[in-house]
Amino acid sequence: MLTTRLLAVALVVGAAVLAAPEQTLNIGRAMNLFTRYGYLTLSMRVVPRNDSKVWLFREPTVKIFQDVKPEVFKPRNGRKIPSDDQKVVFHGDFHMEFCDNVRQLFHAYFRDFSIEKLDKPWTAFTNSWSSADAARELGINASFVTSQSGHSFILVRVSRWRDSGKLAEATTRRPIGAVAKEIDNVKIGDETTVVNFIKSYGSHYVHSFVTGNALYQVYVYTPSVYAKIKERLKSQGISELSAFELGGYFSPWHAVQVGKIMSASGNQTVTEWADKNLETSFYLYKFPSLLRLHGNAEKLKQLDSMLLNEAVLQLDLRTVTPVFQEPQQRYFFEKTLDNQIKLWEFNM
Repeated sequence: MLTTRLLAVALVVGAAVLAAPEQTLNIGRAMNLFTRYGYLTLSMRVVPRNDSKVWLFREPTVKIFQDVKPEVFKPRNGRKIPSDDQKVVFHGDFHMEFCDNVRQLFHAYFRDFSIEKLDKPWTAFTNSWSSADAARELGINASFVTSQSGHSFILVRVSRWRDSGKLAEATTRRPIGAVAKEIDNVKIGDETTVVNFIKSYGSHYVHSFVTGNALYQVYVYTPSVYAKIKERLKSQGISELSAFELGGYFSPWHAVQVGKIMSASGNQTVTEWADKNLETSFYLYKFPSLLRLHGNAEKLKQLDSMLLNEAVLQLDLRTVTPVFQEPQQRYFFEKTLDNQIKLWEFNM
């Protein structure tokens, strides 16, 4: 066990020194997951960032494949939302997710992020978060995101996708020359050689991605009220509810807190527009709500042009195992990498 822990430390020490790295989000390029495991929000813009610099992705990546063939790719959940006259007013997705607890809320937010061999991929982004950090990123009070809070949540999100890429299955995944030389140094039975390879050429490569921007909002409920709303919406569907009933469910009349409308990129111009143009009321309560967008072609059309290419919305990372052509060597690399990932997931 001590040897395994030392290897885990070695994956980080000096791990940022990839061979000829670039900070680009391109299919087929590899990165070292362990460099910033738990802190990936520092290098991928997936939640609002409090900085003035414009960036989308700044994780160091390296080229590992000889040929990279892209294929036509549609984002998961991606669709064109038409108006009543069938003219497209929004290129993206509008959906809500029911989250029984905080863990499910994290899972829901990062549902479109997949990291091969990692059972809970959201932990690669959130394990460094304190309750205050999570509350800030989700736009709700810190008291609701502790493990003892006992509250439930509904996440509402509207995503506008701008760019995407996916590695074609026809790509041979044969390594470039420098990678092939490093593969020769990986010796079966010597886990240190696997660590050295990962430090130089990464653990995962970008199989697919979607970028754009999104607005999201979290509604906080007591378990009993949440269960009632969940059953009502699951059995009847949102289209069967009257505007009054739907507005009530997503208002302070039923919710313990109506969270802030947040932008995945942190674009304040968009959130200020939302606060002003999506304000609604229910009895004496006035508050901004993303539910104002539901069926509102005019607002969706405005938002379609405002949500720019400023955040990573979907990401599929696969292990670099395919560059190993020899079966026994590939098996040893995969087994060693799998053990290290499970160790990190358990200990973080």
